[in-house]
Amino acid sequence: MAKQTNYQLFDFLDFAEDLNGGEALWRACKPVDIREQNGDIWLTVPFQKQNNSNEITPDLSVVRKNYALRIKTYGEKILRVSMALEGSIRENSEMLELSSGLQFRPLSFEKQKAEWSIRDKDGNKKVTIDFRLPETDWWSDLQPELQESLDLRFFPDGKKNVHLAPYDMFSPTRHDAFTLAFVEKDGVPHRITCSFHAQPDECFMGTGERFSKMDLSGRTVQLRNQDGQGVNNRRTYKNIPFYLSSEGYGLFLHTTAFSKFSLADHSIRSVQLLTEEPMLDFFLIGGDVPEEILYGYRQLTGFPAMPPLWSFGVWMSRMTYFSADEVNEICDRLRKENYPCDVIHLDTGWFETDWLCEWKFNKKRFPDPEKFIHDLKKNGFRVSLWQLPYISYDAEQYEEAAANNYISKSELKIRGASNFSVQDYAGTIDFTSAQATEWYKGLLKTLLDMGVACIKTDFGEDIHLEAVYHAMEPKQLHNLYPLLYQKAAYEITKEITSEGIIWARAGWAGCQRYPLHWGGDAASSWDGLAGSLKGGLHLGLSGFAFWSHDVPGFHSVPDFMNSIIDDTLYVRWTQFGVFSSHIRYHGSHKREPWHYPRIADIIRKWWQLRYQLIPYLLQQSEIATQTGFPILRALHLHHPGDKTCRHIDDQYYFGENLLVAPVMNAEGIRDVYLPEGRWVHFFSGEVVEGGQWLKTVHVSLEEMPVFVKYGASIPFYPEAVNCTDEMDLSKTIYKTYV
Repeated sequence: MAKQTNYQLFDFLDFAEDLNGGEALWRACKPVDIREQNGDIWLTVPFQKQNNSNEITPDLSVVRKNYALRIKTYGEKILRVSMALEGSIRENSEMLELSSGLQFRPLSFEKQKAEWSIRDKDGNKKVTIDFRLPETDWWSDLQPELQESLDLRFFPDGKKNVHLAPYDMFSPTRHDAFTLAFVEKDGVPHRITCSFHAQPDECFMGTGERFSKMDLSGRTVQLRNQDGQGVNNRRTYKNIPFYLSSEGYGLFLHTTAFSKFSLADHSIRSVQLLTEEPMLDFFLIGGDVPEEILYGYRQLTGFPAMPPLWSFGVWMSRMTYFSADEVNEICDRLRKENYPCDVIHLDTGWFETDWLCEWKFNKKRFPDPEKFIHDLKKNGFRVSLWQLPYISYDAEQYEEAAANNYISKSELKIRGASNFSVQDYAGTIDFTSAQATEWYKGLLKTLLDMGVACIKTDFGEDIHLEAVYHAMEPKQLHNLYPLLYQKAAYEITKEITSEGIIWARAGWAGCQRYPLHWGGDAASSWDGLAGSLKGGLHLGLSGFAFWSHDVPGFHSVPDFMNSIIDDTLYVRWTQFGVFSSHIRYHGSHKREPWHYPRIADIIRKWWQLRYQLIPYLLQQSEIATQTGFPILRALHLHHPGDKTCRHIDDQYYFGENLLVAPVMNAEGIRDVYLPEGRWVHFFSGEVVEGGQWLKTVHVSLEEMPVFVKYGASIPFYPEAVNCTDEMDLSKTIYKTYV
């Protein structure tokens, strides 16, 4: 792999340093024509080939190539900009689920000598194309003349100016970004890039489950799903090709191809896109507040569905339970010791052979699975089951799947990076095939008919890239795969149980429609706790409403399977879980609270508080399914004008009215930022003025910094219950915090 050169041509556009990769750069010039067709505006944009050098100069021996750039509007605040270098523009995809309220608005144009302008039917300015040359005062010809460049300004909401960056350069031959350009490989368009001007203090957020600081400025993110192998590195399970800017706009790159965002990184003057396909298709979304921008994104890609009531209770799991007797013993003890719980999850050990996914219970260890599930349901426990989308050579279904092309065709084996088994996978279930999708749904239907309530759609970040699939090239399918996979599992679960829910790890644009997702294999450490929250907040700024994490982390440290989890970490992560969309205990070591006797009573009280908060969670979840808000909200969502909030990644709003500051160290000390307004301490009732930092707050293990907006009325469930089946929500009470 090439070393970093700090030149955009090599580090971002991926040219070989020796420039002998059979590639050529083509730069966009000023449009030569504009026309209207069916309410869309089409610009004819010529591209000039450049000489193969890091010194960017035009190859004037080659004739320019013209391509059509289309501009389209949706609603009052969304612009779509598209260009296909080969074939036609991708109008629709699995990622898009356009809201019925998002109406197409026709555009018109006006041509003047210095500027062309595009407006909607109400006269709102949407785009300007500037033909003026930069003013100069000739003094020297030491440097070549400035090349012609495309100068477009977009106004998605009719006000905010999102400006393509036409002159991000040191000199006419040294560029840090290109306003619009493409790379040809062996004479064929291969990838395309564009850039937008970035303000010096502009912040960027979102892009999926990013385990990073709240402001992503100065980062280049790879939009290519990977097994994250934790929550403290650059890899991530859920890449979303969407970012939110503090300058009042969002950008959704409509693609499944491997792509990149340089967020004021390769150049602090610009944010840059690169997608590895000969097509550029992005939506610019305007809005007066960040929530409005996220609402616009959901209008394009779909709104989250409402999970069932029971899912908001406690989920208990570990890797893994191996028998009906073991599960029943645990569930009975939960009830006996008054730990409220709604879900018992069976991970990899319910099959005939651990990790050998065949969608069938081990007959010796689970002799009567239907009765087992039915009896648990009578005791208030739903059953969740683990599985994955790969077929092993040793699986009972292998011959059928291979013979009917239900899996990808490949001679090579895949080993999942988090595959702790010895399974070699023969193929990936091919969800581009309707027949394969129905076959997979049939496997799940048998389990759901038994009474299983939820399927854990684990993995899906990786597929066989060298394989053949029914309807897509593997590089186009790779990022989209989790959406197709999760959609299939969600649909059959909804069909059989009437309750739509999955438990998913991977993600791409549109996956928010099929809740819910969790944060993957976090380390059971303070770093794992902090990384989990960072990822959850960025995911909430990427269109997702419902998100969870493994309490108290998935794997032990430093011994992956066997290190003992610290009591304090267990309590602090539990507190974070109580104030999360969903709360599930899971991991490579003992997770049941009685294994931690010093703190078991503390854990019971927090679980009981969780059930008291379920009416509030239901209220806020309904809001989240109809707006742009997630359940866990970065402070920036409510305080976009407060520059401090742009950088806070260890606090969040839990719904509309609760401000939560998890304790993330063994000392029980942290600083808490209270934004403007008056706040009431959730536990003590103390009223505190906002607009300040509370420094070095000492927090006992039994407590947690949680504040309520002054005057807010919070619904509570007033009675102790074992599970949500025992709730009568008409008994809900309201407490006003003043």
